[in-house]
Amino acid sequence: MPKHAHSHSLRHGRLSEISQIYLLTTVTQNRHPLFKDWRLGRLVVSELKRAEEQSLVQSLAWVVMPDHLHWLIELKQNSLSRVMQQIKARSAIAINKATQSQNRVWQRGYHDTTLRTENDLKKLARYIVANPLRAGLVKRIGDYPLWDAIWL
Repeated sequence: MPKHAHSHSLRHGRLSEISQIYLLTTVTQNRHPLFKDWRLGRLVVSELKRAEEQSLVQSLAWVVMPDHLHWLIELKQNSLSRVMQQIKARSAIAINKATQSQNRVWQRGYHDTTLRTENDLKKLARYIVANPLRAGLVKRIGDYPLWDAIWL
C-alpha cells in the first residue's frame, strides 16, 4: 500500500455538520518533530485562533505536540476539509517564512472523530492537553506552552 493511500480513504464518507463537535488530528510531514521549537508551534496556534475569530469553529481544546496537532472543535461554518485545509496551508506558509524554507510541513489528510454531545467533553479536553505530560515532555501540564482548553 502506498505511504499516503490511507489518508485519502479518510475523506470517503466524511460528513461535516454545523454545530457538530469533532476531534481532529493531523501530523507533520514524516512525523518530523518540527514543533519542538515552540515558536513554530505558536504559528499553528495563531491559525487556530484565526479560525475561531473568523467564526469557522469554536475551539474547545487543543495541543500542538512536536509532530502532530489534536484539536477539539465545534464546527460553525464551512466543512471540516475546508477548515483543515486553511489551518494547514496558512500555518505552513508562516512556518516556511519563519524558517526561510519551502518544505512540506503537514502530511496529507487528517483524522476526525465525531463526538456526541453526551460524551464527556471536559474529560476529553483534559486527555488532549495532558498529551505532553504522558509523552514525558514536561512534569506539569502548565509547563508546556502549546495547549489550551475552554474549561481549564
